Amino acid sequence: MPIFRNAVITIGTFDGVHTGHQQIIAQLKREADAINGETVIITFHPHPRKVVAHKEVFILNTLEEKTELLRQRGIDHLVVVPFDESFAQQTATEYIEHFLWQKLHPHTVIIGYDHRFGKNRQGDYHLLEDYGKQLGFIVKEIPEHVLNDITVSSTKIREALLNSDVATANNYLGYDYFFEGLVVEGNKLGRTLGYPTANLQVGHAEKLVPGNGVYAVIAVAGQSSYKGMMNIGVRPTVDGKKRVIEVNIFDFNHDIYGSNLRVYIKYYLRGEVKFNGLDELKNQLALDRMSALKVL
Repeated sequence: MPIFRNAVITIGTFDGVHTGHQQIIAQLKREADAINGETVIITFHPHPRKVVAHKEVFILNTLEEKTELLRQRGIDHLVVVPFDESFAQQTATEYIEHFLWQKLHPHTVIIGYDHRFGKNRQGDYHLLEDYGKQLGFIVKEIPEHVLNDITVSSTKIREALLNSDVATANNYLGYDYFFEGLVVEGNKLGRTLGYPTANLQVGHAEKLVPGNGVYAVIAVAGQSSYKGMMNIGVRPTVDGKKRVIEVNIFDFNHDIYGSNLRVYIKYYLRGEVKFNGLDELKNQLALDRMSALKVL
């Protein structure tokens, strides 16, 4: 573990790195600037709830995405702690002495008044404050309204995405929701309709995929970005059973099988509909393309 210069530390999952989190990042940077220190975010992987509560967790960002977003927001260091049973079993005092103090030597720790840590969540803000006085680090509080913003935002973003409400999700995120997938072989039906699609297989099983429907998107292949439209759903017109993600990239004719495609979801266009045959579907796709180009 490197030695940080006047480390100003906060701890959290930071899933989404959304507008609520961005307020903590701003506080972290202000504190660090005031003492010529470095900003350090400690996060855990996998999600602690998965280990402690054995619950399936759907995430807004993979670890790689979260790292990228925090780097863009100017964080000096991200410390990713492997969260397993033995880490979860540490007492609160072990957590402070052996992990926080010995490994990170904080100058300042910024946490929420409701932050809990250690086995059975025994540790709290006051315990950390007591240790800070003994060991020589400062403990500062994240305001309650910021913590409420984070809780509300995370819940609203997940709900909005599952209900295809991209406008609300992107508003709370402060950026366009995105995911990446491997381009795999499909049944090539789109090609025969004049709308070839890249079939995406999302690499991370826990990454939250928005609700079914047709979306206007920006697709990034290699170093270039393109306008496009995406369908998420079971394709009822062709009697599909399996949920698929298909992206029609406008004015694009490269072979990208086996490569990665990143998709930024800009607007929701319509729900998934069963059409009376392929001609009707083809006509609708022409309208969808026009709608997508209009909003993009």
